Amino acid sequence: MADTHVPVTILTGFLGSGKTTLLNRILQEQHGHRIAVIENEFGEEGVDNDLLLQERDEQIVEMNNGCICCTVRGDLVRILGDLRARRQRGEIAFERVMIETTGMADPGPVAQTFFIDDDIADYYLLDAVITVVDARHGERQLDEHREAQEQVGFADRILMSKVDLVDASTQERLRARLGRMNPRAPVRAVHFGDAPIAEILDIRGFNLNAVLEIDPAFLESDEHHHDDAVQSFVFRSGKPFDPLKLEDFLSGLIQVYGPDMLRYKGVLYMKGSDRQTVFQGVHMMMGADAGRRWKPAERRASRMVFIGRNLPKDTFIKGLEQCLA
Repeated sequence: MADTHVPVTILTGFLGSGKTTLLNRILQEQHGHRIAVIENEFGEEGVDNDLLLQERDEQIVEMNNGCICCTVRGDLVRILGDLRARRQRGEIAFERVMIETTGMADPGPVAQTFFIDDDIADYYLLDAVITVVDARHGERQLDEHREAQEQVGFADRILMSKVDLVDASTQERLRARLGRMNPRAPVRAVHFGDAPIAEILDIRGFNLNAVLEIDPAFLESDEHHHDDAVQSFVFRSGKPFDPLKLEDFLSGLIQVYGPDMLRYKGVLYMKGSDRQTVFQGVHMMMGADAGRRWKPAERRASRMVFIGRNLPKDTFIKGLEQCLA
């Protein structure tokens, strides 16, 4: 799938976090990638006008490094479909897509587009959600805005911007908070959008076969506790799951809590299988696939991470324990 589908990166972050600075750097850098950029805001907050060379169709703009910019004036599905059609006709050439969301946007509906619409899912592969967090204002934004918390909860990578404006202790406090909210997303400090392009593209954060990385220490410290609505927790067990019990329980969970379940992902030890089962979900959409075979001397175990809004941890943990064989 990864070889034939066009990979898509969602770039999100709260107002003023530095998304556009990062995007401008990507568009100016001679990295060899041909990128179609979709923005759902355009103008002063968008890509600087001097980077753009207007084409006949006002929606598609050629960049000076071969990237293409498509301003979202309508439905994302329609825009992606139009890009596909123009690419297939040979009118434009791009290898990947980057979507910059508005600063107040919940990235969930954007991500869901790549699972709900069959035509989009057949042609595009959602690679990752990259979230930019402002080191100077991030704490306050997380305190005051649900959208800022959800952007962190959805992230596969978190880029901490404006680190030159704060001291080391402020940085570390924010980094620890982000780790508690989303332990599966590595946090990297960036200065004026200088993140290496290799850490932004081809992450495969939404790929079922991607390596599941969970920081084992993220729950060990309660220092600087915040009453964040978006929080995370991990379930671990060395006992195998009963497949039918687990399927029934997870189906029930998403019916009740799906709208508040931002991201969930796991590598599972299933009774009767010599392979790992890799599963993930976004809100009420959940999928599973067979992973690699367990190695002969490997200790078989399940680990699942849930990231969501006001999720009842005890209910989840107890329910999962009842699904063990």
